Parts: sequence; structure tokens; C-alpha cells
Amino acid sequence: MASDEISARMAEIAREVQSGDDVGQVGDRICRAAVELLGPHTESGISIAQRGRRVDNIGATSVAAQRGDELQVELREGPCLDAAWEHEQVVASDLAREDRWPQWGPRMVADYGIKSMLCTQLFTNDRQLGALNIYSTERDAFDDEAQEMARVLAVHAAMAVASAQQIDGLRLANDRRTAIGKALGIIMVKYDLQDDLAFAVLQRLSSHENRKLSDIAQDVVAARGLPGQPQT
Repeated sequence: MASDEISARMAEIAREVQSGDDVGQVGDRICRAAVELLGPHTESGISIAQRGRRVDNIGATSVAAQRGDELQVELREGPCLDAAWEHEQVVASDLAREDRWPQWGPRMVADYGIKSMLCTQLFTNDRQLGALNIYSTERDAFDDEAQEMARVLAVHAAMAVASAQQIDGLRLANDRRTAIGKALGIIMVKYDLQDDLAFAVLQRLSSHENRKLSDIAQDVVAARGLPGQPQT
């Protein structure tokens, strides 16, 4: 499939992201697009790099793809870890004979019948995001054309994921501000305090319990008052 067809498919995903999808929904859409573009006998997963050389799966087209991503984290080895942190692209043509991941490879062959693998790093500018992971039940499934197609797909996928992450971040920030506002209103009314004193109460609780201010606010909203205090 030509690169312009890949671009058209990922443009559709970008439009869907703008309609309000979260990161998980975007991840699933990208994985389905990868399977559509790279043909039969393939499954796909997408993983996002976190601190401590950890990755989180945010989308998959099958149990095999999801477990393949998760198992790499559990065993601390595998091609998606290498792609997320070290290499632009990692190809494994025959996992039964692969010695780079002595625990992960045999498990995937025995448990899920996965025989080859293609992992491509996701990044936007200098920001590293993770890896697009494509599994196949066929040996030697990913030739030069498939590898180039995956690179093009990964560029578009990285932008879609980054956009969804930004949207999720804005939603989270808004939810936190809303919770704090509600908590302040409850404290002001229930305990007859001015807004500055009500905010000081939240800050003291946050410091005392070593928890985020927004988490304390959510507790106040849920309890309709200060946690641990008798409610009337």
C-alpha cells in the first residue's frame, strides 16, 4: 500500500481524535489501522514509554498482541522495549531462532503462535513516546516494504497519540480544577470560612497526608465535608 494511502488512513484517525477520543481509544484505532495496512496474519499493539524503562500498552487488536507487550515488561526484555528506548526499528524474522530475547521469544511462539515481529519507535520531534508493535503468525513476514510502511505509519501514529495525550491532559486539569472548586465551596458553606481560609485548609490536609490537592478535594466532595469529621 502506498504511503499516501497510509497518510489518508491516519488523517482519518487524526480527525477522530479531535472529536474527543482518549489515548486508549486512539491506541486501539492505530492498532486496527496497522493490521489493515500490513495485511493478513498480523496483530498489533502500541506501547508508551514511561520512567524506569517501563512501557504501558494503550491499545491492541488481540489478546496475543496485548500479552506480547505486557510480557515484555514482566520479563524486562523484548523488541518493543528495544524500539521504545534504543532503536528506530527492530525486526525479528523468526522468533523460534531468535536469541536476543531468550525468555520472551519462546513464550510468544509457544503460547500464541507468533513467529515474527516488527517494532517501530514512536516519536514527535524530540519527544520519545514508545513503540508500534506488529506481530505475525508467519515467519519472515516483514520485508523492506513493510518496514518502510511501518515507519510512515509510526510518524502519523505518534502525532495522533501526542494529540490525544494533550486532550487527556486538558481534561484531567479541568477535572482537578472542578474538584478543587467544589471542595472549596463545600468547606466555605459547611464551616463558614472565607475562600482563602478554605483553601488553606485544603493545603494543610494535602501537606499532612502527602497527597495531591486535587485528591484531597475529591475526598471532600465525596464526603460532603472534611474527611474524618462528623457530618451533620
